[in-house]
Amino acid sequence: MALVPDRRALRRLGHDLDLVMTGLGLTLLAAIMLLPLGAVSAALAVVWVGVVLLPVTLGLAAMIAGWDRARLVRWGIRVAPPDYRPRGSGVRGLLPLLGDPRRWLDLAFEALIALPVRAATAGAAVAWAGAALGGLTFWAWGRALPAAPLPLGGQWAVALALGIVLALSFPAVVHQLARLDVLVTVPLLGGEEPGSRPAPGPRSAAPGPATVLHEEAWTRMTVAFLGVVLLAVGWPVTAALYDVHPALAMLVAVAASAAPLVAVGRPREGLALSVLVAAGTMLVTAPAQALEPWPWAVTALIAHCLVLAVLAVLHRWYWSLAGWSAGAVLTLLALVGTLPVELPGPVLRQVSTNAVVQVAISGAVVLLGLTVRQLVLVSERVEEAQTVTAEEMRRRIELEERHRIARELHDVVAHSMSVITVQAGTARFRLGGLDARTEQEFEDIAASSRQALAEMRALLATLRTDEGPEDLPQPGLADLPELIDASRATGARIDAELDPVEVPPTVGLTAFRVVQEALSNALRHARGAPITVRVTAGDGALAVHVGNDAPRADHAPIPGSGLGLDGARQRVAALGGTFAAGPREDGGFTVRALIPIADPLPR
Repeated sequence: MALVPDRRALRRLGHDLDLVMTGLGLTLLAAIMLLPLGAVSAALAVVWVGVVLLPVTLGLAAMIAGWDRARLVRWGIRVAPPDYRPRGSGVRGLLPLLGDPRRWLDLAFEALIALPVRAATAGAAVAWAGAALGGLTFWAWGRALPAAPLPLGGQWAVALALGIVLALSFPAVVHQLARLDVLVTVPLLGGEEPGSRPAPGPRSAAPGPATVLHEEAWTRMTVAFLGVVLLAVGWPVTAALYDVHPALAMLVAVAASAAPLVAVGRPREGLALSVLVAAGTMLVTAPAQALEPWPWAVTALIAHCLVLAVLAVLHRWYWSLAGWSAGAVLTLLALVGTLPVELPGPVLRQVSTNAVVQVAISGAVVLLGLTVRQLVLVSERVEEAQTVTAEEMRRRIELEERHRIARELHDVVAHSMSVITVQAGTARFRLGGLDARTEQEFEDIAASSRQALAEMRALLATLRTDEGPEDLPQPGLADLPELIDASRATGARIDAELDPVEVPPTVGLTAFRVVQEALSNALRHARGAPITVRVTAGDGALAVHVGNDAPRADHAPIPGSGLGLDGARQRVAALGGTFAAGPREDGGFTVRALIPIADPLPR
């Protein structure tokens, strides 16, 4: 917190004051409207009038919550639009509102939770500003005060210095109060975390995606609300019934109310604070042991049980067991310290009964909390198991679909390729009088069909398993001469320039597929035209160039889909390379690819 405010802090002060002061006004309006309506609705529910008034109360709560969300938007928080259930027409259309959890949450927040927070933040801002103004003007109004028995010199200077400090720190204090308001409001109404917003300043904020209300925020707010209620009850009870000084009663009541909230995030500190508060309460209420419940006052017992419940539900089992054991030991020490032999019979019975009740009730709270924790853990495990089952089902359906595609590919392609292989391989035995050139042609056809059949079987194996293509044998640069020889067997004139370079397998496979697709296109669309293949390495990249001259005028190209070039382009792009394919001015066609050699091969 900076003492001297800068220009940004002064510019932000207006937004912070708008958030803090309008929040108090909304909370007072909500308390005036919602609390009486809610009470009347509950009282008249037996005659069905309350069933009509309660949806009206929920609607008003949603409207006030909408104004509250608008405050957050003006301050710079992106707030998710609430997901309310739609209402119907007429009186009966109000009944669906009773089952809307979002409206009930708005009602609980605006009518109960927001009131103490907004009163504290707005009251602190007003008190700070009043103290600063009073210190700065003490030189004027301080003269009207009655003279003190022991006058002190320089009071106006001390008051002026204090007023300057309070005035300079006022923007930072108001900003922290605004952040406290936002920290309470955002998790309950829906919005981004306060730390994720841009720099404060006048801007418009559009509603963002739906924000999930964090379970931890709800837990803290519930425990904090119970702590506030416990403070409101425990302070006057301790002061009035046990005749304890109000300041001392307030001290133990505040500490007892804070212990459950501390235990939510820090079990060790929360447990230690609870035990210390219980011991302190026993000491300050000991004089009234003959008149009121002792050593455990009712409010102290409730506060200790709340701490045990938090420890049992939110933390490991040994924290709650340690808290119960500490309470039992503390009770025993209190009994021993009071010298039971000197107590009258009725008082001794009363003190002993109080001790037994404390041990029994706190033990029951621990057992109940541990049971709730186990149920939560079991439900989480069941949900996790359901998620795993759904994932396995998805994988099973995907695998079945792969099997279906594999069967269709096998039925459509693999059988025909096998027939071609057999026919080409047995042609010289079935057809007599073939010359050597014709027999070699059939042998080349059989070799090409066997290679295509092998690649088809590798594709089917990939579809039938979860293994990636990298687990199967893949061609590379070393297979390019064989590919070019197979293409030359069709009668094509191919001029090849292949550098003997060593590249990673992915690069080699990509270059092989590019050359394979380019040769296939040239053989289909420019049969008889000369083809040039160059694969060279340099400057950390592998350059692939495949070009063909213009086809003959009487050549009819074989139609194709063009998907092969798109696949080659995607392969090259996946490795960060560039790919270009297109016609030349002389009627030919060229395919170029530049593939980076990402990593050198290990030696």
